[in-house]
Amino acid sequence: MTDAIRRPGLRAAVAVGIVLLVAAVGVVAAVGFGGAAGDATQASGPAATAPIIRQTLADAQTADGELGYGTTRTATAKLSGTITGLPATGSTVRRGKALYLVDNEKVVLLYGGLPAYRTLAPGIDGPDVTQFERNLKALGYTGFTVDDEYTADTADAVRDWQEDLGLPETGRIEQGRVVYADGEVRVESHQADVGAAAQPGQAVLTYTGTSRLVTVDLDMDDQRLAKRNAKVTVKLPDGRAVAGTISTAETVIQAGASGANGQSGEAETKIEVTVAVTDPKALAGFDQASATVTFTASERRDVLTVPVAALLALAEGGYGVEVVDGDGSRIVAVTTGLFADGRVEVSGSEIAEGMTVAMPK
Repeated sequence: MTDAIRRPGLRAAVAVGIVLLVAAVGVVAAVGFGGAAGDATQASGPAATAPIIRQTLADAQTADGELGYGTTRTATAKLSGTITGLPATGSTVRRGKALYLVDNEKVVLLYGGLPAYRTLAPGIDGPDVTQFERNLKALGYTGFTVDDEYTADTADAVRDWQEDLGLPETGRIEQGRVVYADGEVRVESHQADVGAAAQPGQAVLTYTGTSRLVTVDLDMDDQRLAKRNAKVTVKLPDGRAVAGTISTAETVIQAGASGANGQSGEAETKIEVTVAVTDPKALAGFDQASATVTFTASERRDVLTVPVAALLALAEGGYGVEVVDGDGSRIVAVTTGLFADGRVEVSGSEIAEGMTVAMPK
């Protein structure tokens, strides 16, 4: 059998010493054994022992979350004038409808991930043209090709759209006339009053999505947990546990809390995770409330495990455990896997479920 621990000049069957050291992974390092892996020792016996068990081992973590409608976003004015209309808070605005009014003309909600950043007119091309034309087609307008070119045919369809909206029929989409969101939105709050002057960059209102979600802020060190489409478990305020899926995970910078002198504290970088529950009806009756979310970064099913503290770092590299057999014990090399909840996955030809391992003194 291959020696697990070697020390020149000493007989392989004589144990001459053990130096225990707490390693960075929380295991115990054993240096200077004269015994080989598998050899029996005549020690007086360990202070404590633990069984090798078979289980499902999961790297899981629970974090506090908030029930709501997901990330809050702000609609800012890009047109100058007077705010003459705002939708009611809590109301839903869909594609093609007015998100708010400036000088009694509609600023229209459309769907897409690319913000409106320039005026669209014949001769313009790019992905923002494609995004707009997809919306125009979805609203029922025809006579143009959905592509990345804003043509005279596109302008004709836009004039029809502008006529239906009661807007000047220019065939152009001026910057600030449309606001893009991922889908229909729920108006959360007003940031300006009807009658207030609208100026470019001024916050008009905040909005969210319309689906009930759970939002969790994770530390950057927990990035391994924030994997899109990963399965999670949500514990509701009434104690029920429901299944969920991570729908988005994005890095955000949160302003620090204000101190006694009015100065803001240091900003923090967080990972904002939104979770959609499998059964949205389970959230009925909860408005703004807290919930806890259990994330599972990785999982190993039906594996042998021992306490992390039972691991010994072998002199020639790798890890082993001290298997206790009757009045004697022997060092057995093992291969480690997942670490979680104070235990570690182990495998090897000389270990089996039900064996006993020593917990170093």
